[in-house]
Amino acid sequence: MPVAFNTGRLIKALAVAVALTVNHAASAETLNLHTATIADLNKAFASGKLSSEQLVSAYLKRIEAYEKTGPVINSFIYLNPEALVQAKALDAERKAGKVRGPLHGIPIVLKDNFDTFDMPTTGGSQLLEGSVPPDDAFTVKKLRDAGAIILAKANLSEWAGGGGSVSGATDTATLKAGAVPNGSSTAGGQTLNPHDLKRGPAGSSGGTGASIAAVFAQFGLGTDTGGSVRGPSSVNGIVGLKPTHGLLSRDGIIPLALTFDTGGPMARSIYDIAIALNVMTGVDPADPATQKSQGKIAKDYTTFLKTGSLKGARIGVARDFTGKNPEVDRVFNEAVATLNKLGATTVDVTFPAYMLEGRMGVSSLVMASEFKAQITDYLQTTAAKYPKSFDDLVRLANDPKTGYRSPEKAFALKYTASVALDLNDPVYLAAKNEGLAMITKAVEGVISNHKLDAIVYPTNTTAASLIKLNGDPKPRIPTDSPTNIANQTGFPDLIVPAGNTADGLPVTISFFGPAFSEGKLLSYGYDFEQATKALHLPKNTPALPGDLINL
Repeated sequence: MPVAFNTGRLIKALAVAVALTVNHAASAETLNLHTATIADLNKAFASGKLSSEQLVSAYLKRIEAYEKTGPVINSFIYLNPEALVQAKALDAERKAGKVRGPLHGIPIVLKDNFDTFDMPTTGGSQLLEGSVPPDDAFTVKKLRDAGAIILAKANLSEWAGGGGSVSGATDTATLKAGAVPNGSSTAGGQTLNPHDLKRGPAGSSGGTGASIAAVFAQFGLGTDTGGSVRGPSSVNGIVGLKPTHGLLSRDGIIPLALTFDTGGPMARSIYDIAIALNVMTGVDPADPATQKSQGKIAKDYTTFLKTGSLKGARIGVARDFTGKNPEVDRVFNEAVATLNKLGATTVDVTFPAYMLEGRMGVSSLVMASEFKAQITDYLQTTAAKYPKSFDDLVRLANDPKTGYRSPEKAFALKYTASVALDLNDPVYLAAKNEGLAMITKAVEGVISNHKLDAIVYPTNTTAASLIKLNGDPKPRIPTDSPTNIANQTGFPDLIVPAGNTADGLPVTISFFGPAFSEGKLLSYGYDFEQATKALHLPKNTPALPGDLINL
């Protein structure tokens, strides 16, 4: 399968890159790529013991060892051939006394639905292979201006998963025909979970999740419409944040359903999530949703990161989403016990049945209808040779002459065409306006009735799924997953590693709260993170000698 991955050039570049050596006798203090935060890296930069060129080289060595060889995680669609050149330029800036901020010289990855002016943006679809946007997405430009180096564009579930899906279908034949393996796309192929190569990385930000877990970059960006930052963060065992709708601009991100869509950072530490937020937030005239964040953005999200933050907090425990897997429940219950040990008061809560049931149909209808219209708007910005409408996507994916690589996705696009409504349809408007208002008020009622500061739940009710599922897919039921509640309310949701199942698969806990409560959620998550230290390196991407850097 053709993908733009210039390994030859990178291997040549690595041959002349500054070597990283491990000499424990020479230094009592070392920096470990797996656990180092951006603060640790900046300390090493400031001391002169580390350069951005060295840091990028260390990450590229891990990519060389595990991405397209070894376990072949296949988390990237495109690797930036200019990464080392950009690192050297940023090192020269630093040497000249210009430091742009904490992201100066830090390598990151982007889900391949964020526009980049110098690299292709495909949305995971072979139908957009080679498409280079005219400019950067709003958040991408802010990251670059802050000195971040875009190391790669990460694989994803095509069109963010829900763009052309059988979501909402109930008959087995439809579900089976449209069952796309999680973490796969026609542009990037199949991404593997680095903890278990038979399992997927979840969707739709699976490439970002797998690459950050495998320590291929410092942090990454995903997008979330119904759980697409949180699912991959959970099954890959990393930290992730689905922010409040409107906190981050969606300008320059291939849309799925703008009523729900948001970008979000994914990292191995809550500190790095906070740093990413500091850089990416801001009101954007090109995205009216960001007007909601005016006056509600923290000046520095790292100031919330204090141990002891959970003491006195009142935390709801959503038991609706337990009982699916004994090992996930065990880890989750241990996490709740830890919250109590850290001084929180926990209260079991349940969501109203009418809300849990009603949200399923609302989500599917709004997503299908908005994707049909909004992907058409995005495609108008691409070059003339690319599809120009949703109908073009359906036609080309189902035309044998195209050589489309996923018959399941082709079927799912056709299914979406059959159920999507026009955006002036009264049924769609009722779902978007009255339906979402009902869900939001119900959640606010639970928070108010129990006087809660936040709600926790197991992010995924089961651990990572097998790529090749046993048996036929089944319709989803209301308690299978809680994640789209955050999208339908627009509320933030923070994911933190909590432990592992008996067979070594990650389990995470979600901290969910009202709009623009990111600071509070980060404080709770940080307290929990520091008490548990549950992050672990995947067994299929073990440490390399260059991962340890003497300071």
